[in-house]
Amino acid sequence: MTNSLSEIAREKSIRYFLISFTDLFGVQRAKLVPAASIDSMAANGASFAGFAAWLDMTPADPDILAIPDPISLFQLPWEAEVAWMSADLYTVSGQPIEQTPRLVLKRVLKQALELGYSVRTGVECEYFLLNSEGNSISDLRDRQSKPCYDQQALMRRYEVIREICDAMLTFGWGAYQNDHEDANGQFEMNWMYADALVTADRHAFFKYMVKTIAEKHGLRATFMPKPFPHLTGNGCHTHLSIWDAAGKVNLFHEEQGELGLSPLAYQFIAGVLHSAEALCAFSNPTINSYKRINAPVTTSGATWAPSTITYSGNNRTHAIRIPDAGRFEFRLADGAANPYLLAAALIAAGLDGVVQKRNPGPRYDNNSYTDPLPLDQVKQLPTNLLDALRCLKANTVLTQSLGERLTAAYLKLKHQEWNEYSTCITPWELENTLDC
Repeated sequence: MTNSLSEIAREKSIRYFLISFTDLFGVQRAKLVPAASIDSMAANGASFAGFAAWLDMTPADPDILAIPDPISLFQLPWEAEVAWMSADLYTVSGQPIEQTPRLVLKRVLKQALELGYSVRTGVECEYFLLNSEGNSISDLRDRQSKPCYDQQALMRRYEVIREICDAMLTFGWGAYQNDHEDANGQFEMNWMYADALVTADRHAFFKYMVKTIAEKHGLRATFMPKPFPHLTGNGCHTHLSIWDAAGKVNLFHEEQGELGLSPLAYQFIAGVLHSAEALCAFSNPTINSYKRINAPVTTSGATWAPSTITYSGNNRTHAIRIPDAGRFEFRLADGAANPYLLAAALIAAGLDGVVQKRNPGPRYDNNSYTDPLPLDQVKQLPTNLLDALRCLKANTVLTQSLGERLTAAYLKLKHQEWNEYSTCITPWELENTLDC
């Protein structure tokens, strides 16, 4: 018999629970619930005003209820009397809020299961450690033009990185390495892949954890796609494989297949390529995102971000990389991506490729940075958020799989964001057109 949350609280000396949900913009919302009330909250939900979050609701709408999922419980290593749980959103009458990102991912995973598949994902979340004001990298000695894997800069941030990695080890995520990334002040932690929903919950918690531990050390962590124009941006490379429904057999793996992938894997890749322009609306969801995937060369010599809708072998200059047998890496996504909508949209696009038996076309092994393919041969990625939103609106694959309510709400709110941005007068405009 599963222990109640109040019993778990007594066993683990938990005094409070953060009941958290992620809205359409990836913002985490929460209520802090004392352990004495947690069983009631688990059964009936914590009440929120939906209009107060990015969910496309109005002040006239009834409250929404956040029902926590105990499988996502993480006891905060830095504040052990508090535990965090991801929640799903429902109406007061018990109906699911269709545009809830976590529920959208669950819906897509159910579609996969109906086809006989389970999905496993892993993510590489890059981030910068900034000073407390957030206006420069925190380590002013981190100045190399090629800082990737810089041992000295890595170890100067040992206390922060150790605390984050220790937490992942405590949780049993299978953390296996930490490194300084390609930009000055940029880092990445790697942990093992898992069921797609489990990974999404971990991804959401990881972002909260990194920001909080950084603040403990007087720093500020950011997952912003491109905080500095001359440095590499923050990617969120996503690794994916399809398994049988029982999770025993990797259906992407085929020993004799090209690069160790099965026909199913190539159909899935073809689906991702087919919907890639629309997929950008979720994998690259901010205005700033397009300063990463369409960036000029950085001080390190490369952006490490794709610009074409292409796939390759073990080649990091394309949108999809096949690093080894049995999986592929989606290199397009950035640090602003919603952990749930990124996974949901990627899986939905890939499943369409399987159902429609799509062909990914030729594999390209060129260096896209130094030897780009001609534009009449390959498709380019959108150059701004508005173009990506227009592609999403025209794409029926994602709308059908993710749901019309989700797509409509997302497009509405993101168009509002674009319109707000368009009214801003930037320093560049003043510099270049004040004397026009």
